[in-house]
Amino acid sequence: MANLDQTQFFKVEQEKPMSASSILEIVYKANKEKGYDAINQITGYLVSDDPTYITSHNDARKLVRRLERDEIIEELLTSYAKTHGWD
Repeated sequence: MANLDQTQFFKVEQEKPMSASSILEIVYKANKEKGYDAINQITGYLVSDDPTYITSHNDARKLVRRLERDEIIEELLTSYAKTHGWD
């Protein structure tokens, strides 16, 4: 039995910060794995802010909710701009 006269220690594991790019990759792959059109699902989420557009498979829905929609749009536009040589 524990000694109740002494201070007990409790350690909480901190979630590792993830980049928007990493989260989007997980969300995209999770939707594809479940047989969904990942682009349409992510678009639906961005337009409506309805998280049910994102599958809960591999915690994709939980992860995408860590980001603000404007962060996602910024990440997508930045990637698009780099791909097309916009400077």
